[in-house]
Amino acid sequence: VVKILGIVGTTLEALSIATNVPSRNMGKKDIVKISNRELSKEEVDRIALISPRATINIIRNFKVCEKQGVEIPTLIVGSVQCPNPGCITRTNEPIKSRFAVLPEGKGLRCLYCDSVITKDLTSYII
Repeated sequence: VVKILGIVGTTLEALSIATNVPSRNMGKKDIVKISNRELSKEEVDRIALISPRATINIIRNFKVCEKQGVEIPTLIVGSVQCPNPGCITRTNEPIKSRFAVLPEGKGLRCLYCDSVITKDLTSYII
């Protein structure tokens, strides 16, 4: 999640990461807390691709004011790089990538060249 959000350690936001935190519903979970930042829809869609059961909590004045689960979108535009080096989206053309999400989130299919990504989605997320 930290990689997808482009957080590389030189950020103005305070960052906390906890792993294997006990959870009544899931057994255990990981938590990423970023202060002074609200996620855009595009960022939430990226998170949904790699963690479809994620929950986003908005905290203001030390209280949870919003809590929402992520939804896997049906179309991803401009957030994923096509693995096909011959795809038009990988050339100098000003075209954003467009991927259809396969049923049950089992992968992505490029709408230009029909290349399919089923493994290691994080390495293709821009």
